[in-house]
Amino acid sequence: MAHHAPAPPRVPPPGPDEESAHPRVLEPLLLVILVVLSAVGAVIGIDLVAKLGISANTSVVGALVAMLIGRIPLNFLRRMRSVHRQNLAQSAISAATFASANALLTSVAVPYVFGRKDLVWPMLAGAFIGLVVDAWVLYRAFGSRLLPADAAWPPGTAAAETIKAGDRGGRRALILAGGTVVGLAGTLVSLPLSAAGVAFLGNVWALMMFGVGLFFRQYSPDLFHTDLGAGYIPHGMMVGAGIVALGQAVHLLIGRRARARQSAPAPVVASVAPPADPATAYTVDERGLRRALIRGYVLFTAGAAVLAVLGGLLGDMSVPGLIGWVLFAAFAALVHELIVGLAAMQSGWFPSFAVTLIFLILGLAIGIPSVPLALLIGYVSATGPAFADMGYDLKAGWLLRREHRPWDPYEREGRRQQFLAALIGFAVALVVVAVVWRSYFGQGLIPPVAKVYADTLRSGLGDPHTVRTMLIWAVPGAVIQLLGGTRRQMGVMLATGLLILTPQACWLVLGALAVRVGYRKWRGPAADEELNLVGAGLIAGSSLGDSAQILKT
Repeated sequence: MAHHAPAPPRVPPPGPDEESAHPRVLEPLLLVILVVLSAVGAVIGIDLVAKLGISANTSVVGALVAMLIGRIPLNFLRRMRSVHRQNLAQSAISAATFASANALLTSVAVPYVFGRKDLVWPMLAGAFIGLVVDAWVLYRAFGSRLLPADAAWPPGTAAAETIKAGDRGGRRALILAGGTVVGLAGTLVSLPLSAAGVAFLGNVWALMMFGVGLFFRQYSPDLFHTDLGAGYIPHGMMVGAGIVALGQAVHLLIGRRARARQSAPAPVVASVAPPADPATAYTVDERGLRRALIRGYVLFTAGAAVLAVLGGLLGDMSVPGLIGWVLFAAFAALVHELIVGLAAMQSGWFPSFAVTLIFLILGLAIGIPSVPLALLIGYVSATGPAFADMGYDLKAGWLLRREHRPWDPYEREGRRQQFLAALIGFAVALVVVAVVWRSYFGQGLIPPVAKVYADTLRSGLGDPHTVRTMLIWAVPGAVIQLLGGTRRQMGVMLATGLLILTPQACWLVLGALAVRVGYRKWRGPAADEELNLVGAGLIAGSSLGDSAQILKT
């Protein structure tokens, strides 16, 4: 009697998250969703920055919308259940939000408030160029020793944990949901619980210095009978810390550590250790980082030259002066994005306004004429926010893709698709800003930071002691940054805290750090995942609350 082999078990078709190729932004359904979400994000960003002076991280909003679309019981929408498509959705909406609010609208408002409405369109073109170059540099440098993927990037971690919890459900979803509700409730009583969420996710030393800076900014009038934020003291500390941070970046670019490791003899090991997770390796070496930053400077220089031509600076400045202006504008844009990116990487907060103001003061000190300086400040302010936001988005994608095998090609293609999603967001933001800026500015709805830039341009340095104060306080900022090293960014974070006046945020940061240290001693390594979920929930809830404020306006 013949024996028949049993039929092989039926293997179910691969789910949306088991695709061998990474989803692409040009998929028709996904492209439509990205454009619609980008338009929503651009409107939210413009409205909040013009009416309330705040900016919201809408990446969690985009992820939640993509999740809901994937749960609609229609077969062609099932593909949106993929966490990688949801990652592309949150990348596009957050890029559009930051681009419209922090980069484009704020930049074009500077010459408008200064009284040169004829320079709005040239400024919009220059700001868009700076915005795209800004994001491109981060895209090419993410995963290097300077901007490692395994650094904190707290909002990116929050977005990834939100997407993963929505996909897997269970206990993770409950913890995340609880943190989200608490964070959302905090916005209703004006309590910045996102600060506590960041403290659960970021570098402990960096955030401790951040909390100390927040404390002295809030309580310096009572403790020292002076406002540390009003006398350019934090600006001076940021100058010193920024110079050292730039030197630390140059040290990495030279690649001394890499050459030292290559010249050292290989250690002899008694046993073969299991292979490390490839997702924790650096995907950009010192040579690649150096190439990205050099090309970024060249592109920033080209963008500044375009702005100079469109802004009519050829007739206002001598040829040597114009060349100096272009080179200085490119240098300021590159340094601005690096300092802002390093602060955002560790804390989730980026001091774009303060660093731009530093270059404004330096421009006044070296005697740049007012109109060219207004254009320079608009150009510089367009960089930085997109750099930080791209870091958040790539961090979220890195966390979502790290379990995929083979990892490296999938990760690189995922980053490329996220960059393309951001470009879609930028393009939509450009269209929205071009359409609405006349209406908003005509009603007097202008970003507050643009008014500060314009007022500073009109008044000049005023107090002759300003530069002296900044130089004096640059010394402790430089020393602290040097002691903390590249990974901790302690000087930059202390200066960032001193620049921010958010009531009670210091207690939330320092208290959350104390809870984090104590809870980890009690629970061990298992505490990290739980605290990450709680922190992600607090940030997600605060982001939802900030975005919802558009309903009030």
